[in-house]
Amino acid sequence: MAEHGAHLTTASASDDRPSIFEVVAQDSLMSAVRPALQHVAMVLAESNPSRYGFLWHWFDEIYTLLDLLLQQHFLSRCSASFSENFYGLKRITLGDSKGLQQLASAGLPKTQHWKSLLLLVLIPYLKTKLEKLVSSLREEDEYSIHPPSSSWKRFYRAFLAAYPFVNMAWEGWFLTHQLCYILNKAQHHSPLLSLADVRLVRLTVEDIQALEEKLAVATGNQQPPRR
Repeated sequence: MAEHGAHLTTASASDDRPSIFEVVAQDSLMSAVRPALQHVAMVLAESNPSRYGFLWHWFDEIYTLLDLLLQQHFLSRCSASFSENFYGLKRITLGDSKGLQQLASAGLPKTQHWKSLLLLVLIPYLKTKLEKLVSSLREEDEYSIHPPSSSWKRFYRAFLAAYPFVNMAWEGWFLTHQLCYILNKAQHHSPLLSLADVRLVRLTVEDIQALEEKLAVATGNQQPPRR
């Protein structure tokens, strides 16, 4: 659990609200992992298409499956996503005003757990697929053999015209939450946390001790209880 120690602060137990820098940093962690793995898949596919070509062809689905398993593991054991746990944070239910009612090692209630898992994994997958669809339609619009008056071409041209505004509204939704969080007017820096009925707080000393004990039991290295 050494990663937790690097991110602990001297804040009091009542000051459990992470800073905007902490929450944005943990958001950026997973967004940096995906391009790195995608580059590895591309290199492998180019070096040996017959053996590794499927990695590139089905990268989005393979990555989403691995992400699902990773987030399920950390939500179950640490009440946090992988990146949140890395930065010493945990998720608590909105009714848990001080973040002290349940240790991180106990996991989230079932409803918040499945909402969190769905939003962590499904939203990035759908967003990636939508961006690829838009890119594909733009290329088709440039080199399309469809007649200009075809209903399909009118439809996807309208879709392409509307997409920048939809994307701007999406990004603005997140930016608004971040600004409200900075001004201490909101409990969430992300609307996805609000939809999951959770908020982020810092891990306490008790959380870290419980997580270390749980890890020791899982690895068979349990130590005698401290006196």
